[in-house]
Amino acid sequence: MYGENVCPNHERCPRVPDPGTLLVDTSRGDRVGEFRGVAGFYWSLRPVGGGIEWEVEPRYVRPALLMEQLRARTARLNARSRGEVL
Repeated sequence: MYGENVCPNHERCPRVPDPGTLLVDTSRGDRVGEFRGVAGFYWSLRPVGGGIEWEVEPRYVRPALLMEQLRARTARLNARSRGEVL
């Protein structure tokens, strides 16, 4: 399912981040997700606390700011303390 990033014009393709990098999907209300891989023309992201992956075009993704990273990680730890996440 995951392969090389397919882009017709390599000069305009964003650099593919390392797996696990926290990114913000601006097309879904600045939703923070963990980069999982490349699926055709899309990047796969997963909620920080686990859950169903979603796909997004790379042009709608930006690196998460430090505050966004902290918020996402804190939400995961809170869910874990409630027994919602392993």
